[in-house]
Amino acid sequence: MFPEGFRDETYLAWERNYKWEAHEEWVAALNRENFRAQLSVGAHREIAAKAVKIESGRSLLFSFEKMALRDAVRSDAGAKRFAEGLFDFLYGQETLEHRFESWVAAIERLPRKQTRVLTWPLVTVFGFIAQPETHIFLKPNTTKEAARKLALNLDYKSRPNWATYKSYLEMAEVTRKRIRDLRPRDMIDIQSFLWVQGSDEYR
Repeated sequence: MFPEGFRDETYLAWERNYKWEAHEEWVAALNRENFRAQLSVGAHREIAAKAVKIESGRSLLFSFEKMALRDAVRSDAGAKRFAEGLFDFLYGQETLEHRFESWVAAIERLPRKQTRVLTWPLVTVFGFIAQPETHIFLKPNTTKEAARKLALNLDYKSRPNWATYKSYLEMAEVTRKRIRDLRPRDMIDIQSFLWVQGSDEYR
């Protein structure tokens, strides 16, 4: 599909650039200092609106997940829970395991109208956008298919949980080592590689 690998112009246009642009927007709007300053004045709805806007222009979440998230952070209570939970997940001092589990719990407690908000894409998308050197985005069906094709271990459970996310990070690291000759830069390249292996779009 992409003869020049991760430097291929078509790869950049189809898979990488829009994800990296989302990351750059995040760094400008919700880096640690800006995020903390906005929390300190109770700007929870503004934080949530910025996060939702950065993601909304990209084809990462399904439309029903985008809608569920917008509904969940519309109230003051929902926006506060989302903003505080997201800051702790991205910038907190606890272990990654503790921060991830707390983030899942925060998402689970968000107000819900019709569609559930506790999905793997929604739980993992903001870490992926904010910190692509550390976090990876999980689309279950495509990722499971990629793991099957590449004979990679993925301890998958449908409900978001630390054991599965840890397994996915380990799978990503194995993938990085196997394709190191292609010089992947970050989790954007790793996630994109796995997406191409597992997606119907590339069959």
